[in-house]
Amino acid sequence: MTDTKQATPGNRPPRQSRTGLTSTGARKAASKSSRSRSREFALQALYQHLVGRNEADAIDAFTRDLAGFSKSDAAHFDALLHGCIAAAAELDALVVPLLDRPIEEISPVEHGVMWIGAYELQHCLDVPWRVVLNECIELAKEFGGTDGHKYVNAVLNTLAPQLRAAEVAADRPSGTDRV
Repeated sequence: MTDTKQATPGNRPPRQSRTGLTSTGARKAASKSSRSRSREFALQALYQHLVGRNEADAIDAFTRDLAGFSKSDAAHFDALLHGCIAAAAELDALVVPLLDRPIEEISPVEHGVMWIGAYELQHCLDVPWRVVLNECIELAKEFGGTDGHKYVNAVLNTLAPQLRAAEVAADRPSGTDRV
């Protein structure tokens, strides 16, 4: 004999969580790729550089000792950390014209996320532009202020066509003017 009970308010099955997401909508650690983890560690390292003015090599050594670093893509972490710090002035020059306030007023978290996005758009051509945007938005949601991800999205979505014009144009539906 089979149980044919219908779900009613009194006997609903327990609510199922969305696979791979926490209650706030952020991705669970187990569902993150090694590249996503490397971006998280790079953001934390860039925060140390932006706020504490620590040197890249000292930050690198400290970060590699953190729990979970072994699950990240160490080569991508290196490229992001050392590349963003080395190209800081160039990355700021790309981002600053797109801001509605001085760079000094941008949260160090959002600043670091925009550096990562601009760096990946410019130097990591194996990462599709939409993946760069999505990963940066997720970083800003997880580590930044309440609406910081919206600001990061607006800036990087404007920057992407400048740095990857052909890829963005090919990816956008024809006949649309959205940026």
